[in-house]
Amino acid sequence: MLALCTVGFAVNFWAWALLSPLGPRFKDSLDLSSFEQSLLVAVPVVVGSLGRVPVGALTDRFGGRVMFPVVSAATIVPVLYLGLAGHSSLPALLAGGFFLGIGGTAFAVGVPVVNTWFPPERRGLAIGVFGAGMGGTAISALTTVKLVDANGMSSPFLITAAVLATYAVAAALLLRDAPGRTVPTEPLARRLAAAVRLPITWQAAALYAVAFGGYVAFSVYLPTYLKTGYGLTQADAANRMAGFVLLAVAMRPFGGWLSDRMGPTRVLSGSLAVVVTAAVTQSFTPALAPLGTIAFLAMAASLGAASGAAFALVALLTPAGQVGSVTGVVGAAGGLGGFLPPLVMGSLYGEYGTYAAGLALLAVVATAALAYTLTAVRAAVEGGEPERGTGSRGDHRTASTTA
Repeated sequence: MLALCTVGFAVNFWAWALLSPLGPRFKDSLDLSSFEQSLLVAVPVVVGSLGRVPVGALTDRFGGRVMFPVVSAATIVPVLYLGLAGHSSLPALLAGGFFLGIGGTAFAVGVPVVNTWFPPERRGLAIGVFGAGMGGTAISALTTVKLVDANGMSSPFLITAAVLATYAVAAALLLRDAPGRTVPTEPLARRLAAAVRLPITWQAAALYAVAFGGYVAFSVYLPTYLKTGYGLTQADAANRMAGFVLLAVAMRPFGGWLSDRMGPTRVLSGSLAVVVTAAVTQSFTPALAPLGTIAFLAMAASLGAASGAAFALVALLTPAGQVGSVTGVVGAAGGLGGFLPPLVMGSLYGEYGTYAAGLALLAVVATAALAYTLTAVRAAVEGGEPERGTGSRGDHRTASTTA
């Protein structure tokens, strides 16, 4: 079940990220401004993020066996539209990108499914492994431009649509929800309201907005940054972005695994400290080899590990029947955290001709998140919140002493 969910997450994220590698091409062919290009790659992010809130709550109610095929099948429609007709103008691309955001909601389906299949002491690693499905963005980065160059604009979209259809059928036939899964009976609005009232919802949302938001922002904007700031070719920039994504993906399960052993607050603190250092370094726009590359790879590793640790925190402190609802809100925060930075980076570059201010802002935000982790989040973990969640008192004692 973990493998099926991870594959589904990767496939839907592959579709979700199809426009990002083509951003520079559309900028040239449609004569877009820096802000319009940033808006183009950011629209699927914000729609996929906000959509996680209802999709997570619906997964609590109907389970992943229903929701994974539904989300995957629904994503096929905008993928085909963009590949066949929706790439000739900015309004058409924005309309297609809006509905392409459906693919981004798959995250809120997989987390509650995986959470119910594993005991509390293994959920950090399990959800981290599932989170590696965000590597679907690397598939897009590595293949989209090459397929367009070789076979025309429609080819990557047609291939992705076929893979989505195959997965939707496989999930409908093979995916199962865990025996004894808690099925809420309250209305959707009431369950969302209850999730919003939980302190863990806002604690994890704030941290995930920085960790996963930073990852999403770089995964969609890094090709533009490298092409504009360092003069790389589109293909070279896309390949380097894929390397960033793959490292972040590899570190996400590690962050979850480490959280199971050391506690999520310690992993989050160390990761965010690295983000601050790397962002400050890159704000001076050093030479790409070696210092710039080291800074970006350090950010990739730490953002991936922090993303895994944030959801280890969710698994530790969230009541069993509310994991989907909380995941939806936290996932939405993470996606929204990735929506704003590309717009800010594009606007600042258009105004000042440099990305330094944008990276300095990232360092400031990561510093604030680090301070929050060391104060409010640590106090919540040590103060007994797990007793209200999925863990036992024994789980709580282990988490609090190691965190």
